[in-house]
Amino acid sequence: MSKLLYITVNPKKEVRLSKGAQIGEIFLETFQKEQPETEIERMHLYDMDIPRIDMDLLYARAKLSFMGYTFDQLSDAEREKITAMHTLADRFIEADYYVFVTPIWNLGAPGILKEFMDNMFLINKTFVTTEEGPKGLLTNRKAIHIQTRGGIYSTGPMVEFEMGDQYVRKALSFLGMDVMDTIVAEGMDHFPKQIPEIMAKAKEQAVKSAKEMAKGTISL
Repeated sequence: MSKLLYITVNPKKEVRLSKGAQIGEIFLETFQKEQPETEIERMHLYDMDIPRIDMDLLYARAKLSFMGYTFDQLSDAEREKITAMHTLADRFIEADYYVFVTPIWNLGAPGILKEFMDNMFLINKTFVTTEEGPKGLLTNRKAIHIQTRGGIYSTGPMVEFEMGDQYVRKALSFLGMDVMDTIVAEGMDHFPKQIPEIMAKAKEQAVKSAKEMAKGTISL
């Protein structure tokens, strides 16, 4: 059975309070109609205890990756934290489809998303180094990002300052995924009277993208 991992990155837990979540639910509803057998797993990052790269975790990764240490030679704190990191990464790796729902805050995504993704960059597990450079191991997987924006970043002077969607797309591509075009709802703070129109357009795109993702072939 295939699995879709639905990751929401917003302290607003109720769907009615989050425009991104409203778009995301339309995406899920459409996808489930197309692939009813696919398991949906939800991750709300603000409800999770996400390992943060502190001194223990920094050294644990280094010791295991290139310093010649074994797991048993790590300190108790290092073993506990590196185990938590790999456990979270294992949950992530199990999926075949990924949907990220985030707002843009201060030019980027909420910081908790970076903390989460830091756990996914594990050498020889999610990527390897080759003579031609790093190569992602999470192939045969499809991913999409749904992003809400108060301002306008698709055109005009703010284009170069948008770093949230760029990060998500590049991080997932680095890991080897097939990343679909982002679903964007933007300008809602600048044009509050146009919010219904902006949301309707984004939901329409969500329906189309969900159908496209569901029709994609994933090698299990």
